[in-house]
Amino acid sequence: MDCRQQLLSVEHALNQAVIGQHEVARSLIIAMLCRGNVLLEGMPGLAKTRAIKTLATLVEGSFSRIQFTPDMLPSDVTGTEIYLGAEQGFEFRKGPIFGNLILVDEINRAPAKVQAALLEAMEERQVTVAGHTHPLPAFFLTLATQNPVEQEGTYTLPEAQLDRFLLKVQVNYPGRQDEIEVLRIVREEKRLQTATAEEQQAIEPLSQEAVSACWKAVNDVYVSEAVEQLIVDLIHGTREPTETDASLTESLRYGASPRGSLALEHTARAQAWLEGRDHVIPEDVIAMAKPTLRHRIALSYKAQMLEQTADSIIDTLIDGVLRG
Repeated sequence: MDCRQQLLSVEHALNQAVIGQHEVARSLIIAMLCRGNVLLEGMPGLAKTRAIKTLATLVEGSFSRIQFTPDMLPSDVTGTEIYLGAEQGFEFRKGPIFGNLILVDEINRAPAKVQAALLEAMEERQVTVAGHTHPLPAFFLTLATQNPVEQEGTYTLPEAQLDRFLLKVQVNYPGRQDEIEVLRIVREEKRLQTATAEEQQAIEPLSQEAVSACWKAVNDVYVSEAVEQLIVDLIHGTREPTETDASLTESLRYGASPRGSLALEHTARAQAWLEGRDHVIPEDVIAMAKPTLRHRIALSYKAQMLEQTADSIIDTLIDGVLRG
């Protein structure tokens, strides 16, 4: 089985464990292919944490969970220098950020200093403590969750940190039939907790060598000049929306940076590769536009009063670019 089929098997297993959240499963796979970070936003109880923990069982590597709270310190994430005595001096004790898959639960509950401690790790793949830089593993993925409705004891993520996330995924309520499947799956899981070893199915995790091979394959996906122009037109449309559609006058305070262009191009290549193509088509760009850009644009007060959303504005921009 080639690495693409292995990744599709991982995606299938995610969809079996987290019912009705196909966008979540595909986004986690694409983030892994692009070596990016993911922010999952949704109401409590929608299996955000479950999706990430399930992925950790399907991929080879170390898994760390950091539950953010308002009283945390940066050293609780990065680690700290421990004094061992006059002869031995200081020794660096690694924090939970030193892993392959890092679950950052309720990221918006941590104060600014702790959130800032993640910035270097998420972008530079390293942490600096007491003047010394410590590299993180080559396979490193930050998977964060946040609740959009709670206000007490939460801290809004700064734009600089939001931009570090490759994707922002909205986790929605499941449909009626999907929720029935959730009841059945959880009931079966409780049965298996008391089952014999023969009854429990062993899962062969995806190796890091296979993940590395997938990275190389995605890098070889071809992007034509026409697709490049489509990506740039969409990004430019977030900065000057009235040039694309007059109805978006004064809708945005600011648009996506060149990091948004890079993210959209990379995720579109991953999407094309997962669909079995060696080249990107416009549909791949459109499929990845919302999760890649929704956290990189800021709505104006006028847009909020008109009950516009980032997704609705991106839809309008896509229509305008395709018409033009």
